Amino acid sequence: MKRVIVIGGGPAGMMAAGHAALKGNKVTLIEKMDRVGRKLFITGKGRCNVTNASDPQELIANTVRNPYFLYSAFYTFTAEDTMAFFEGLGVPLKTERGKRVFPRSDKSGDIVNAMKRFVIKSGAEILLNTSVSHIVAQNGKITAVKCKNRTIPCDCVIIASGGLSYPATGSTGDGYRLAKSLGHTVTKCMPSLVPLRVEEGWIKELMGLSLKNIRLTVCIKGKEIYSDMGEMMFSHFGITGPLVLTASAYINERMAERPEIFIDMKPALSESELDSRLLRDFKKYANKDFRNALGDLLPHRLIPVVTMLSGIDGDKKVNVITKEERQSLLRTIKNIRLRAVSTTGYNEAVVTRGGVSVDEIDPSTMASKLVEGLYFAGEIIDVDSLTGGFNLQTAFSTGYLAGISC
Repeated sequence: MKRVIVIGGGPAGMMAAGHAALKGNKVTLIEKMDRVGRKLFITGKGRCNVTNASDPQELIANTVRNPYFLYSAFYTFTAEDTMAFFEGLGVPLKTERGKRVFPRSDKSGDIVNAMKRFVIKSGAEILLNTSVSHIVAQNGKITAVKCKNRTIPCDCVIIASGGLSYPATGSTGDGYRLAKSLGHTVTKCMPSLVPLRVEEGWIKELMGLSLKNIRLTVCIKGKEIYSDMGEMMFSHFGITGPLVLTASAYINERMAERPEIFIDMKPALSESELDSRLLRDFKKYANKDFRNALGDLLPHRLIPVVTMLSGIDGDKKVNVITKEERQSLLRTIKNIRLRAVSTTGYNEAVVTRGGVSVDEIDPSTMASKLVEGLYFAGEIIDVDSLTGGFNLQTAFSTGYLAGISC
């Protein structure tokens, strides 16, 4: 029987602790906050997008950073295994659009409570309000962890303390410090899956407006970096929503190059089809002011902005608008342009880009290649994925693999 310490009571840490205990080890899960699963509780807007019902190859395809490092983890503990795990703990699940999996109750608390019960039932001990100040290694081998008022001897340590995103939940980079103290390399970290700030001041007029079924395209120096259809929302600082968060994963390392963002309000219509639609609307509202003729085509709050961007006088009668002006309106609707200047930072980032270098971790066990008895799981590792449950699956897969391997 080994003495195992798991640092971090998030999804990866709880998965690791429970499965290490089921292997017959003496396991202690150390969490610095007053309860486990603080970040897990707020995921998916409180609904908890627990995984994505994809096969391992699809999971790898949706991993942006170091995807093939997760090959063994995803094949050892699949999305199907995750779903069976929670169903077995008494949490019914449902699969929604994009293969996103949620608890049927739409309550993240059901997932958190199930995991906590799993850890306790497995025989692991949970220490709350406890921070690890130091990991002790002698002759290249783990021997103990030091907390404020005590030293706990151990044979193995699994660091699963998360990254830097949502620091209010306890993710403040403690694991990076511990990994560095043991000789590990921590790559450059930055927020990912995060809202974007833009330079256009008129964006504030649209705060809270959601757009569905639009196409968002991001270009850097004229080259397309990302493009997809879906949903987004305007805020007082810029833009957010599923499309924007995903786009951030592709451009967060290149914000200094000031990416251009293009919004196609009517991606289902070609330019000729949209022009025919405009002609019909203009005929219908021929005697109205231009600003009052777009209500059938655009959300009401968007009309003043589109009017301004098109360069057409809003008081001009529709029946005297020229073909050139109509073409300008068409181009505006198909190509609203924004300039990204920065992300909104870790406070609103779903995950952290960067972490403990995968070159120093055995992908088949999550064990350190530098220190015997040291393992890593979850967001602390330099891997990150797109939205849709993929990052939680990474946490569960790496946590499981570290737990059974230690």
